[in-house]
Amino acid sequence: TVYKGYDTDEGVEVAWNKLPTQKMQDKDRDRVREEIAILKKMDHPNIIRCTSAWVDRATNNVNFITELMTSGSLREYVKRTKRTPKLKIIQKWSRQILNGLDYLHTQTPPIIHRDLKCDNIFINGNQGDVKLGDFGLSTLQGHAHSLIGTPEFMAPEMYNEGDGYSVKVDIYAFGGCLLEIATGKHPFSECQNAAQIYKKVTAGVLPDGIKDVQEDIVRQVILECLADQEKRPTANELLDHPFLTDEPPARPAPAPAPVVIPVIPDAPPVVAEPEPEPEPEPEHSLALPVGAKGNAP
Repeated sequence: TVYKGYDTDEGVEVAWNKLPTQKMQDKDRDRVREEIAILKKMDHPNIIRCTSAWVDRATNNVNFITELMTSGSLREYVKRTKRTPKLKIIQKWSRQILNGLDYLHTQTPPIIHRDLKCDNIFINGNQGDVKLGDFGLSTLQGHAHSLIGTPEFMAPEMYNEGDGYSVKVDIYAFGGCLLEIATGKHPFSECQNAAQIYKKVTAGVLPDGIKDVQEDIVRQVILECLADQEKRPTANELLDHPFLTDEPPARPAPAPAPVVIPVIPDAPPVVAEPEPEPEPEPEHSLALPVGAKGNAP
């Protein structure tokens, strides 16, 4: 459970996370304390900073105080925008998520998030910064045997409790996150309950939403992440994938608007009228004063 709080020392809003431990055995609580110490040491721009953590003895709840991301979870943010993000935005978010995973997976010993999903990835929408959060279920590689997580994002090997699993379960979950970002739907949204998801995942059946991914390169990355764990790439290998190293194809420039030249109607033809010819003067004329009479011939 996550609450919004206020740090009276720093004067900033924070996120207060509570993890119940009532059903844990003593050895599990000890491991949680060890993990808290590790989380407090993590320092990466794509991982939410944990400023304080402690165990409430009265309730046996583990409390985490972390920085607050102003735009909430990535899932909420995508739903609010009501549109499929452009390829360059999907690339930007994916690069930041994988940078955070690569940091976790290269620690000594490696840290497995175990509950990576868009609900646990947070964003500051005014800057586009994406960070991994909610490490309440995270564990160290070598301690990973529990059947725990969100069914839609759980890799097949997580259902085999006795065998253990590695950081590759986070890569599987990243593939599910990428599917949700690209389609707006949870992986296996066609299933009605967790039992149906379990049946599909353990049988190696891919989620139906794969067919709704518009970009071929995004679909290719999702399929690589949902492959068998031996074939899944690492976070570092995905950072070198053409999906993130190649620039998205430039959209063709729109055709210039046609230039409309107004048509001036033809003026009616002008017919030149001939000038009137002067009247010919008589060959012999006699000008007489008015009233005078000439001699009769």
